[in-house]
Amino acid sequence: MGKSASKQFAGEMLQCHNDYRKKHQAPPMKLSSKLSREATRYAESLASTRILKHSEASSRGSCGENLAWASYDQSGKDVADRWYDEVKQYNFNRSGFSSATGHFTAMVWKSSNKLGVGKATASDGSSFVVARYFPAGNITNQGHFENNVLPVKTTT
Repeated sequence: MGKSASKQFAGEMLQCHNDYRKKHQAPPMKLSSKLSREATRYAESLASTRILKHSEASSRGSCGENLAWASYDQSGKDVADRWYDEVKQYNFNRSGFSSATGHFTAMVWKSSNKLGVGKATASDGSSFVVARYFPAGNITNQGHFENNVLPVKTTT
């Protein structure tokens, strides 16, 4: 993927994240070139092995991570929409972490303010996407979910 394509992809991911964050009363994130370089390196490593697995926590510092794989070239909107779709399974009355909703909660985590995005294509044409969030979300300590994963703000 060329530099302009990756920049366009990252911009689309950032825009989609921030649109969803706004719905959930979370401030917009900024794209971090450092986090994007790290996410791209990891996406390339995933594409070379064609195995989707989270990076070691020690290798990503205090960043959270979302991953996506598809057998085709994914757009930023495709990926963000798939992750956000987990909102349907999230219970705002019983906040907390679930592997069924972890992509969604990482996206809208209120205190995360930087996003890094990487994408790589494997030899079979499948694509791997890595998003890094700083500071990391999905912190399971008491009160963190209630303060960071807010329901959709309804306008009256």
